[in-house]
Amino acid sequence: MKRKNLNANKITLNFYKNNLKKKKVRELYKKFKRNFDYLKIDKICVLVSGGPDSLALLFLLKCYSLEKKIKIYCYLVDHKIREESSLEAKKVKLFLKKYLIDCKILVNKEKITPSNLQSKARVIRYNLAFKESEKNKIKYIFTGHHRDDLYENFFIRLVRGSGLKGLVSFHNVKSKIKKESDIKIIRPLINFNKNQLKYIVDETFIYYVKDPMNSSNTFLRSRIREMIVKLGKDGLKFKKLEQTLSNLSDSDHSIDFYVKKNIAANVINKKDFILLNSNFFENSSEVVFRSLNIILLKFSKKNNYVRGKKLKFLISWLENETTSKKLTLSGCIIEKTSNTVLISRENDK
Repeated sequence: MKRKNLNANKITLNFYKNNLKKKKVRELYKKFKRNFDYLKIDKICVLVSGGPDSLALLFLLKCYSLEKKIKIYCYLVDHKIREESSLEAKKVKLFLKKYLIDCKILVNKEKITPSNLQSKARVIRYNLAFKESEKNKIKYIFTGHHRDDLYENFFIRLVRGSGLKGLVSFHNVKSKIKKESDIKIIRPLINFNKNQLKYIVDETFIYYVKDPMNSSNTFLRSRIREMIVKLGKDGLKFKKLEQTLSNLSDSDHSIDFYVKKNIAANVINKKDFILLNSNFFENSSEVVFRSLNIILLKFSKKNNYVRGKKLKFLISWLENETTSKKLTLSGCIIEKTSNTVLISRENDK
């Protein structure tokens, strides 16, 4: 490497070291590390958008990668939703190169229809990131979700009528979102607020991209965000909301314990069929719901859980129907007998 490049690299490395000497940045970095430092990580993948949240995460992860001497992979997804998105992606890539970060732009080639736009964009983003991560044998994908996102997600799920699992699905630092993959999603900023992340960016990169979609009232998330701001001004105590989420999360873990117990005690699992004994349904409705959902997901070899309404109908049918003896759902045939339920695959018949 040329001497000029060596000097440039040294200056850039000093950029990270010098910023970590700032008291508040250093404190936030220590807090950041505690959220995931227990994991055995040899490679880091981080999803960036160019916004302040993801760039704050990227700064902290770059510091971590230098400290631990591990490789960092940076991906930016160009959804091609807005005309200017490709130009913005290239600008972010060029900017990060100055700080020894090689950002790969993942270009979406699917057409995204306006309905449920943000949800579809999120699925595409994860699909592209998972594909790249699997190529590089990366086990963890880091995202910039923070505490404000947690609140937003809670209220969005609440107005959509989600159950307990849905309400707290965002609460954990580590989670798995794809059944067929061993890759975990890590949210190391989930106990950081927006202002803390903005502070990190303002003290370090002093650069970020504003996405106009984030403030568009076309999307439910933007309307929920405005509502949360108003509730805060009207006196909503967010520490109490955090305690509520923590309590709900504890309840969720308790239910999961009984779900595992129910499956272990009341399910006969064979290669070509599953048999549920009568005791399987002698549990609370939530335990039965989750147990059956897990069984159908694994046995059907589908990528997604059965929709709640369909599963509730199935459970009601199993408990009350006396005339019809068979029903199909999620590629499975469910058959009733007097004391048991037999589940087999449609394509095996």
